[in-house]
Formats: sequence, structure tokens, C-alpha cells
Amino acid sequence: MKKPWKPVDMSSVTTYPLQKRINKVSVQDFARLPEPETDISAFLASLPNILKGPDFLALVDDIVAAHQNDKPVIVMMGGHVIKCGLSLLLIDLVKRGVITGFAFNGASSIHDFEIALIGETSEDVSAYLQTGQFGMWEETGGLMNAAIQRAANTGIGMGEALGKQLVEMDAPYNAYSLLASGVQHDVPITVHVAIGTDIIHQHPDANGAAIGAASFTDFRLLTALVKELEGGGVVLNLGSAVILPEVFLKALTIARNLGQTVSHFTAANFDMNQQYRPVENVVRRPTEIGGKGYTFTGHHELMIPLLVQAINSRL
Repeated sequence: MKKPWKPVDMSSVTTYPLQKRINKVSVQDFARLPEPETDISAFLASLPNILKGPDFLALVDDIVAAHQNDKPVIVMMGGHVIKCGLSLLLIDLVKRGVITGFAFNGASSIHDFEIALIGETSEDVSAYLQTGQFGMWEETGGLMNAAIQRAANTGIGMGEALGKQLVEMDAPYNAYSLLASGVQHDVPITVHVAIGTDIIHQHPDANGAAIGAASFTDFRLLTALVKELEGGGVVLNLGSAVILPEVFLKALTIARNLGQTVSHFTAANFDMNQQYRPVENVVRRPTEIGGKGYTFTGHHELMIPLLVQAINSRL
């Protein structure tokens, strides 16, 4: 006879202290800001006018123009961007007023939150999976789920709630946190999750209704940002292969459905491999009626510092 299947009761899940976890990534290895007088304009001018050379320079010019014309520059990013130690570079662009909004997947929010808490992130999945400890970290799950519950209770987005949690508790490594910096500099950071994809969903305090409500608020907030892209805005997708390209396509559709013209903007995808959804849903389809789209293939830890320094050299 078939068993009467029932959802697992997660109230007895065992969690472990985050401080005792062995991590692969530390702020000690993060990219540092170059000296203010560092200028790579001559290097940029020396690039070949072939293939991606002119595309890269055109994108840099579009980002600088968006900044100068008070148009949005939205950065969508996967978790590996943070794990590659690039937070300080992006925070610097926030402080300069260049980046006006972020969209995270769940992994990005978790790595950023853990960096703020302990200055480290990225556990050894294979090792901890064997013992049932993978992702079962008390502080990560407990603090993040508490913030998400407050977000649902108060009607704010997940990104804002997580950032406020870090700021209010004065987390020791907030200087490296995009979530905290977003709150401190009034730059929205939206978080877009799929239930079951993130380690904090394994925690006994996880509330699916709260997660859904907070992330849906962020989806509507991102749509408000996307509505303003017309006339020279820029959207960058840094390493999200599935979630954020799909979310962006829906946000863009809503904006257009509500009567907003969102056709003349620039979209670019940066990743180690060009994959279907980012190319189609961020670069090609959204820009085919008037915008510009670019793809750049390479390692985040090389390409993003180059992009950031190129922008700074143009400012």
C-alpha cells in the first residue's frame, strides 16, 4: 500500500555555530580599491578596435553617460561575484552614485550576509553534505529568517530588511557588505529567490510565506527600477544564469504592459560562459526594438575589476 506522504517537520533540524565552519573565502583575499590617481585611460585607448574591444568601450561610455544623465544603472548578480571578492569595488561605485540599484539571487544575499557577520563565506559543500551539516548554520539561518519575517510583517523587501539587520546589529564586516551599503546609501537591493534553493530554507525558523512575501515585494520594487531604464539606462547581469534573467524579463514585461516605454537602454552580460537565458532574456530580446546589447566572456575576478576601473577612469 502507498504511504500517506506528508511534508517533513523541520522543527527538529539541528543547526551549528557559524564561527566553527571552515570557509573557502575571506575578506583578506578580496580585491582592494586602487589608488585614486590610478588612470587606465591610455590602456583603454590602446585596445584593438576589433571584436569585443569597441563593445567594451561602448558599454563603459554608456554607463558613464547614464550616471551623468541621472539614468539607472542596475546590477544583477549571482553569488560568485561576491565569492570572487569584488564587493568593495561595487560598493565604491555605489558611493560614487554610479550604481543605482542591485538585484540579487538568494545565494548573493547569503554570501554577502555571512561576509558581514564573520568576514568569511563559502563552505566546503562536499565535506559538510556527507554529515548532514551543509548549510545548517545557526547565525546565517536564524538572523536572515528573522529579518525576512520582519520584512513580511512590515511590507518591505527582503534586501532592505537584510541590510537593516546588518546595520542595526553593527555587523563587524559591514564595510564589505553590499546589503549594508545599500541601506546606508539609499540604493535599493532586491532579492529574488526560489523556495528550496538556499541554505536558509533548511533552517527550522524558515517561513515559506514570509520568504515569498518579501521576495515578491522586491520583484515589484525591481519592476519600478526597470520602468526608468528608457532613454539611456543600463542593466548589467553579472553571473546569474537562470533566476535573474527570468526575473528581469518578467519585470520588463510588466513595465511595458503598464504603458511605460522601455526600449532604448543598454544591457550587458558578464560570465565565464555565455548561457541561453542571460543572452536571450537580458541582452537580445529586451533590446531588439531600440536598445543595445553586449556579451563579455571571462572570469569575474578579472573582468569586473577591469570594468570598474574603466568606469572610474572615464568619470
